[in-house]
Amino acid sequence: MEEIRKIDTVKQYNNEMGVETKHPLVSIVNFDEIPTYIQFRRYMGLYCIFLKNIKCGDMRYGCQPYDYEDGTLVFIAPGQVYGIDSSGQIIKPSGRALVFHPDMIAGTQLGKNIKDYTFFSYAVNEALHLSKKERSIISDCFDKIENEIDLNLDKHSKILIVSNIELFLNYCLRFYDRQFITRTHINTDILIRFENLLHDYFRSGKSLTLGLPTVSYCAEQLYLSPNYFGDLIKKETGTTALDYIQTKLIEEAKEKIFVPNKSISQIAEELGFKYQQHFTRLFKQKVGVTPIEFRNLN
Repeated sequence: MEEIRKIDTVKQYNNEMGVETKHPLVSIVNFDEIPTYIQFRRYMGLYCIFLKNIKCGDMRYGCQPYDYEDGTLVFIAPGQVYGIDSSGQIIKPSGRALVFHPDMIAGTQLGKNIKDYTFFSYAVNEALHLSKKERSIISDCFDKIENEIDLNLDKHSKILIVSNIELFLNYCLRFYDRQFITRTHINTDILIRFENLLHDYFRSGKSLTLGLPTVSYCAEQLYLSPNYFGDLIKKETGTTALDYIQTKLIEEAKEKIFVPNKSISQIAEELGFKYQQHFTRLFKQKVGVTPIEFRNLN
């Protein structure tokens, strides 16, 4: 089994890449200047953003080809394992990487908000595919951070580096929003499959054995990461994936309420609730009345 190398510091990563460490907490690596490699796996204790200079026409995004051939951004968060499997072929990497330690943003506004950048938990096949104009903006962000790293450290260094990292990430948010829009046909297909998945879940009796359907379960069944799936549903419907599931749950409940001789406790159990009171609470929250009151009103 291939060894997984643990990378906890920027210096460790730079040593792996064979480049100089100019700042203990942040680095810009130019892949065009490093040697070839075959394959590797790394457990990262760092935040990493990789800009891959690859021809994406030969690669796939789920069941669809990539939209752009000018570059792809891949995001890695601390605690994630990533690697390259080249099937024994020698690879000459091309592109750049921004790598920074969590301590770099500790105590800053970015440090408080870093979890809002949910794309750090997207799967690799949910990467950000850049247009030429977007690629130019991202390259400029790399340049600004690299220029600050190259300067002598002073009292302004951390503020300026972190500000430029935050700017970089905010551009990525904007470009992901664009990607969600330009992939509307793909997203619509996912929404349809999501609908069918929930319909099958309730009608097949899976709720009796698996309990309530979760966002993670639905994402897994649709071959998406939970964060990407959640963001996609939010962009497409204006509601969270959990709210969407709960809406479908209430629709199923309303149908069951009018089945003759079916008790509220039976309905709760069939829908996947462990306790009837949890079902009653959710129903009243969504509908405004309890299941029994709803039955009597209708």
